[in-house]
Amino acid sequence: MSSKKKVNESPDAVLVGAGIMSATLGVLLKELRPDMTLVILEGLSEVAQESSSAWNNAGTGHAALCELNYTPEKKDGSIDVSKAIQINESFELSKQLWASLVQRGTLGRAGGFLTRVPHLSFVHGRKNVEYLRKRHEALKDHPFFREMEFTEDPATMAEWMPLIMQDRDPKEPVAATRVESGTDVDFGALTKAMIEHLKKLPGVTVHTGHQVANVYRSGDDWTVEAEPDFAPRYSLRTKFVFLGAGGGALPLLQMSGIPEGKGFGGFPVSGQWLRCDNPELVDRHFAKVYGKASVGAPPMSVPHLDTRIINGKRSLLFGPYAGFTTKYLKSGSLLDLPMSFRPDNFIPMVAAGLANFDLTKYLIGQVIQSPEERLEALKEFVPDAKMEDWHLAYAGQRVQIIKKDKKKGGILQFGTEVVSAEDGSIAALLGASPGASTAVGIMLQLIGKCFPEEMKSQEWTDKLKALIPAYGESMAGNPELYRQTRAWTAEVLGLKV
Repeated sequence: MSSKKKVNESPDAVLVGAGIMSATLGVLLKELRPDMTLVILEGLSEVAQESSSAWNNAGTGHAALCELNYTPEKKDGSIDVSKAIQINESFELSKQLWASLVQRGTLGRAGGFLTRVPHLSFVHGRKNVEYLRKRHEALKDHPFFREMEFTEDPATMAEWMPLIMQDRDPKEPVAATRVESGTDVDFGALTKAMIEHLKKLPGVTVHTGHQVANVYRSGDDWTVEAEPDFAPRYSLRTKFVFLGAGGGALPLLQMSGIPEGKGFGGFPVSGQWLRCDNPELVDRHFAKVYGKASVGAPPMSVPHLDTRIINGKRSLLFGPYAGFTTKYLKSGSLLDLPMSFRPDNFIPMVAAGLANFDLTKYLIGQVIQSPEERLEALKEFVPDAKMEDWHLAYAGQRVQIIKKDKKKGGILQFGTEVVSAEDGSIAALLGASPGASTAVGIMLQLIGKCFPEEMKSQEWTDKLKALIPAYGESMAGNPELYRQTRAWTAEVLGLKV
């Protein structure tokens, strides 16, 4: 199904994929250049149905408040907090854009997509308790993390997370940190609100059910060929293309043929959750509680028990249980991975595959887990969990980046990366977490690469400062700016503790 607007055959920009990334980029570009014409192409029948869909992700407003993989322990025993600071600041930029749009009435009520839910880290075992204590010491004096509380007292933890502490062995060393001002984000609802806003603006066309079949150079422009459901293929000629189709961005980047895309590959990882809708249990847990990944597990498999608030209803999710598939999208094809091999990425793909063979075995092991084995993993968090209260649900598909490496041939990289042509006429977003939470920072980086001269102009700087008050400044280096902007976003978005 497509929108009723007539196809604009020569738009200024074509955005592929109707998830949180394209929605964010579209909003920013129309704010900066109101006369810009945009076409957004989505292959599925609705927007925000892949990784942005509420049930396809954990909904954690990733601010590094509880995610232990963002604060690794170094060889000398110290804690590296640099990534945590970077991610926290990036999430604050996202909140500032959302607050501006809420103030303007663009997104409606913030409660429709954002809720305050405390963020906790929980560990057990002496070694992990010591790690969490050091992590808290390394973070607690930074302006971003001064709210963080640390405890080894089981009674305090029982108040913070009664479901997790009930019937736990009193002799087991445990510790937790808590930040009350954490968030749960319904990225599906947020994306849909942003897309609806864009559809009302002049010069914006949104088409669903339109698969992109090809992307190629046409002189100084780009041609994007789209195949609508039940209609003939058509072409769009444009000056700028954004490939924001989640896992589907890699094949499109390869089609484009730009030198900057050479050597990239993708390693697909699926996920599963145990979901609980039992009101009696749901009412006893109001937090996002993250633990430590088991030895050999990938960073995206950090176990966590989450309060989710979707369409006003609370549920619990536990997981994720990782899985292996050759699909690049949840709605994709089993041929996605084998078809992605190219002469330029063959060595990086094979080298990364061999170097991460244990990861592949781990993922396959996760796929063949029995319900009883999943329950045992859940019981590490909820000791008295019963299988009848939980059911298996499938998460979205993630594609981790594989790229060239001079020493190793190829490496598997976790995180996100913007790949753009030298002239800035096309860009793709590859990778996964913490993606959605840091969408604003990532899209500002992309705009800076693709519209460098305009981004230097005072006009664009003023517009961005009006939308994102901390734009162009370091909140980490300016605690007063952080305090002021955070108080403002908390007020507007209903996050005051």
